[in-house]
Amino acid sequence: MALKIYTKTGDKGTTALFGGKRVSKAHDRISAYGTVDELNSYIGLLRDQKVNQDNKSVLIEIQDRLFTLGSILATEQGNTKVKVPSIIEDDIILLENEIDEMNEKLPEMKNFVLPGGHQSVSFCHIARCVCRRAERLTIALSEHEEIEEVVIKYLNRLSDYLFVLSRLMTKELNTEETLWKPRM
Repeated sequence: MALKIYTKTGDKGTTALFGGKRVSKAHDRISAYGTVDELNSYIGLLRDQKVNQDNKSVLIEIQDRLFTLGSILATEQGNTKVKVPSIIEDDIILLENEIDEMNEKLPEMKNFVLPGGHQSVSFCHIARCVCRRAERLTIALSEHEEIEEVVIKYLNRLSDYLFVLSRLMTKELNTEETLWKPRM
């Protein structure tokens, strides 16, 4: 017998955290991990872009880490009954190494860059913005519930990674980077 996708348990606006506690679907914890899930979908879209074939394995690794991060955020505070994977410092180091490697291929940045130039690059900028929102929501949650610092650090570094990836994609797609020149 196939597993039913609908349970009807959320029909009144609540959902269960890992561990069983029911909370409002508008709870800060749900907003944080829901945004991480949205980010994961955008990373999948980036992974599907032809220009990112050389980055595919890193993007899959990031998606895996985002599932881990979502699991952490979906676990009720203080729950020790549920086994949850973890984000570790090596996950952040991987992003930093990738950023450094990509930066070596890019011209020095002297101005802010306007998002766009190619549809694939725009997808990357959208992912970066969703990542920043996930980071803000996670920080907001951390102001009243304990969140491991490494979770916030990972999201912060991931947004940096996505920015540098957008620049590399621009270069690889032979698209012009549009610099922001503020009107003074």
